Amino acid sequence: MLDLPAPELPDEMGKWLTREDYKRDFRERRAAIRDGESWKLERLQHFEETNDDSREALRQGDWPAVLRLFQAERDALVRRARDEAARGAVFHRIRVVEEPLTPYVQWELHWLRLSAECGHSIRVLPAVAVAAAEGDGLLPELNLLDGRVLYRVLYTDAGQPDGAICFSDPSLVGAWLEYLRELYAAAEGVQAYFARAVADLPPPPAA
Repeated sequence: MLDLPAPELPDEMGKWLTREDYKRDFRERRAAIRDGESWKLERLQHFEETNDDSREALRQGDWPAVLRLFQAERDALVRRARDEAARGAVFHRIRVVEEPLTPYVQWELHWLRLSAECGHSIRVLPAVAVAAAEGDGLLPELNLLDGRVLYRVLYTDAGQPDGAICFSDPSLVGAWLEYLRELYAAAEGVQAYFARAVADLPPPPAA
């Protein structure tokens, strides 16, 4: 267990964004980054992805289609990693996992393993490692861009996207930046985790 209390994140210090406003703001800010690191923290164990053929294949229980669709994205993943490297805009991703894995997380880990193979920066952290920070509830879903802006990404109880709260206070963003860096340093590379805990699992049930 990591003895790392999470910083505070008061909703009232942020600006509420609709789903579409969040997507637009995030994409514009991320595309503009030059020589700056960004971070993503994923904590929930189930999401309802939309407009994603491989996610739909998981819902239908078609695991061969999931893997085929993932592999079809390999070239695009490589191009995106190279573009980020050329801009000095590395995007680090921390995936908290509970075991046994939910069907969603097992599905996602196949995607994250492929992404790492293509040059993306991804590590896995067991949920027990962040237990000390979750006395009052699970850690939030976060995106932190270029040390400047932090999004708490919101979801419905069913795991559907529901907008975000955007924070720009430098002290708040800075505190979360340091926290995410510490989590990342303590985490395991997704490829090593996948080989140890995922590779030999049977296909997950439809979900």
